[in-house]
Amino acid sequence: MFASSGGAVTALALVAAYPDDVSTLVAHEPPLIPVLPDAAAAERARASFRDAYQARGWGAGMAAFIAMTSWRGEFTDEYFAQAAPDPAHFGLPAEDDGSRDNPLLSDRSWAISSYRPDLDAVAAAPARVVIAVGEESLDTFTGRSAVATAGRLGQQATVFPSHHGGFLGGESGYAGQPEAFAHKLREVLDRG
Repeated sequence: MFASSGGAVTALALVAAYPDDVSTLVAHEPPLIPVLPDAAAAERARASFRDAYQARGWGAGMAAFIAMTSWRGEFTDEYFAQAAPDPAHFGLPAEDDGSRDNPLLSDRSWAISSYRPDLDAVAAAPARVVIAVGEESLDTFTGRSAVATAGRLGQQATVFPSHHGGFLGGESGYAGQPEAFAHKLREVLDRG
């Protein structure tokens, strides 16, 4: 099984709950706040994009989400001292359409990023679990959580080409290196 982002969190829960149902899991950049050394600050950063979304709409919320997820290193006072990002900087609309139904930008997604995986159960499972991280996102939120999760499992994160969406093509607007990513995934799966 290959799973990325929130799907990687779900896949880790699957392995913990049903350890015989998966033979190999490649969990790519699971966004797990509880494994981070700066978990309280990461929770605060996450709340800031939700608050921007609630106050000013999708464009403001998504701009704040991008700023949070692309921040390099721990969430420090420097991060929180920044001005709110301009949605136009990311090609996003600044006007508020009034809708507040985006699950990623609301607190409905917090069940994923706040999840505390049973890493002892994952480590004890017969499944081979590989925690993957993109070479370009090593020190961003999801990269740091991948490295921390791997460490808690007694392994090093396996570095994949590109970034959090490294398997995506140019049509996504967040182009990665899908061919190189697929080659690395095949290499990892073949080692099993």
